[in-house]
Amino acid sequence: MTPYSIDDLLYLMSRLRDPENGCPWDMKQTFDTIVPYTLEEAYEVADAIAKQDFPHLKEELGDLLFQVIFYSQMGKELQHFEFGDIVHTLVSKLIRRHPHVFPTGELYSEDNAVKLTEDQIKGRWEAIKKQERDEKAEQDRLAGKEAKKPSLLDDIPDALPALQRAEKLQKRAATVGFDWPETEQVLDKIEEEIAELREALAEGKQEAIQDEMGDLFFAMTNLSRHINVKSEIALRGTNEKFTRRFSHIENTLEQQGKTLKDASLEEMEALWQAAKQLEK
Repeated sequence: MTPYSIDDLLYLMSRLRDPENGCPWDMKQTFDTIVPYTLEEAYEVADAIAKQDFPHLKEELGDLLFQVIFYSQMGKELQHFEFGDIVHTLVSKLIRRHPHVFPTGELYSEDNAVKLTEDQIKGRWEAIKKQERDEKAEQDRLAGKEAKKPSLLDDIPDALPALQRAEKLQKRAATVGFDWPETEQVLDKIEEEIAELREALAEGKQEAIQDEMGDLFFAMTNLSRHINVKSEIALRGTNEKFTRRFSHIENTLEQQGKTLKDASLEEMEALWQAAKQLEK
């Protein structure tokens, strides 16, 4: 059997959305209704990578690609864009953002690439993105949209997971020097936030407690960035560790003929410590 291609996938999507003979579920979807599925598929890709499950990763990447195909079909129906436009925009942007690889601005140019350090590449990347933000603001102005002075933080999506967005906000601000120079200062800030949280807890005002918890999470994310730890990955690892150790408690109690409700906190804590020893 001849392997299917991207053209086959585009045709399949058009059939699914065909007004007369398509799938009722696919036909009723909109950009807004598909977003939750896109996020779910992205997380399933991340999960397969974390588990090093590469056969499953192939399938999950296909599911994620299907989301792009779905959006492109809806964009075509509304005459906003097509799949080819998505590809063209992406390739153009990547060429523009990698002038050290494509110095002439052409994909198939034979010119030699410019050798840069990683820090130089990051600096150029941020400078190019700033230029793109300024150009977008100018396009909006010419289109008659409400004038808004471009911000350094404009293109960091609100919909990102909170820890990931916090990290991106901090990294972007750091490019203009708004950052703690020393890790010890970040630790001091965390201790300050803990003290403020204690005060909020003592006062018992839930709104203040939530606000201080947010500040503490933000400071902790800042520490992760300073010590080259990805907050999202670190917390995901801890979640997995907690799940593994709690499962040990459940399984051990089951072998003893008990349930979680039968066990005391002291018994569960002892089993938790045993699980930690087994991991060592």
